[in-house]
Amino acid sequence: CGSCGYPLNLNSSNRITSSIGSKYQKTIKKGVITFLSIDVSRFTQVDEVKCLPYSWVLYRMKTKLLCRNCGVLIGYGYSDSSALCGFDSRDSSDSSSLPTTHKKYTDLTTSYKCAALTPAFLAYMEVVVDRSSVISDLPDDCLVAIFQHLNCRTDREAFGLTCQRWLQIQNATRLHLKLQSYYDSSAAENYIKQLPRLLSRFHSLYSLSLAGCTLLPDSALKHLYSCGSKLQTLCLDCCFYITANGFSLVFLGCPNLTSVSLYRCNVTDAVLEILSHSCLALENVNLSYCVLVTDHGISALSSGCPKLQAVTASYCKGIRGHGFKDCQQLIYLEADSCSFTTDGLLETASTGCLEYLNISNLRCWNGGDGLGSIGLGGSCLRFLNLRMCRFVGNESVTAIAKGCPLLKEWCLALCHEVKALGWEAIAVNCQNLEILHVNRCRNLCDRGLRALQNGCGSLRVLYMHGCQKLTIVGLESFKCLRGEVEVKAEELMSIGRGIEHFLLRSTSTRLS
Repeated sequence: CGSCGYPLNLNSSNRITSSIGSKYQKTIKKGVITFLSIDVSRFTQVDEVKCLPYSWVLYRMKTKLLCRNCGVLIGYGYSDSSALCGFDSRDSSDSSSLPTTHKKYTDLTTSYKCAALTPAFLAYMEVVVDRSSVISDLPDDCLVAIFQHLNCRTDREAFGLTCQRWLQIQNATRLHLKLQSYYDSSAAENYIKQLPRLLSRFHSLYSLSLAGCTLLPDSALKHLYSCGSKLQTLCLDCCFYITANGFSLVFLGCPNLTSVSLYRCNVTDAVLEILSHSCLALENVNLSYCVLVTDHGISALSSGCPKLQAVTASYCKGIRGHGFKDCQQLIYLEADSCSFTTDGLLETASTGCLEYLNISNLRCWNGGDGLGSIGLGGSCLRFLNLRMCRFVGNESVTAIAKGCPLLKEWCLALCHEVKALGWEAIAVNCQNLEILHVNRCRNLCDRGLRALQNGCGSLRVLYMHGCQKLTIVGLESFKCLRGEVEVKAEELMSIGRGIEHFLLRSTSTRLS
């Protein structure tokens, strides 16, 4: 009781919660709190009858609820139904003579004046009972945590439909956006119209993929100039219509990019210079089929991006290898069908950290059997792909085997000039080699296979087929004596675990 402090035993679990909503605040302003049931032993009850001024009308029971200790009016209790005045001829104060619906049960609807209750109780009711404001009072970080724990896609999509605030939280937690690749003109036009709106809506993107948007113009990327500061991964594969101006807008507006894929884009050395000046945190870049790129652009990346670790530059015929000499953190290089020179290959291999090297199908090679330079600087090399380097002979293979003791996988498929001495050098020096590709090597004979049989103690898989000089006896002898080695007849175009494995392992190494 607000007057004498007498405990009224009011329980918040007995509140009428159906009225909590827009009407609840109005009720509170009027100073009324409504309960479904009460402890009648704590109140003195005085019945009242209120009739409308008509001869035959309805009346409703109303009971005053007084504090049993001091007699102060606390509130009123109301019955659940009405009765006709004409049927009630007895004294309204005699509760035993009332219709059953008017007896003073504890489940009568009861309203209390807030002024008659203690401030401590009112504060308790405001916190515990007013459940309508609990969700709206949660801070944004709590709602973000709730959203991130929604595993069902339908629930995540429905989250933003609740209200405008929840939609903004859903937009802010969207980290990845990938547009589907459509090659019809209508879809391309739709992308051009919707992309600025999407970039404006999802302003916290971590990665963005626009691969396959072949008709995407420079104007569609203007929004990245002002809102791309958080973007770290960008894929623009096959965006043929983006010019140097568009790339400049993107790179200047996204200074925190760590991974960029520009597969088959119209990229020039000037674009790579802008990239090297703007994105100093760059770690991975894909320039495959960017035929206008030369060593000058690669050199700009090497000197301007000190964290550069992975480069994919397959089918870039203008690359000779000289541009990689300043790339001291390079661990992954995919240079399939490039035009490396002997000196360029030596400068590339001498970076000191290279673990993966693919120079398969070298174009315009004039160095003869001159790939031995890989062994001079490849002490960390673990994966080497020399597929279709038909000029590679015993001298190069021996130098590589001696200089790269950590090799785990080596592809020599279609290397026709490797003969018995080369296979013997591999058997003696490559004790960590686990996977070897020798598909269609014309000069692999029983002697060379016998050397591999007696060496290469860690060998687990041997990809081999089409070796014309091998006999059935030599092959069966290898399988019998090296039963732990799995001989596969298939031919693979690529080796290793993929670029993600190298980047992840490098990050883990730096953290440790």
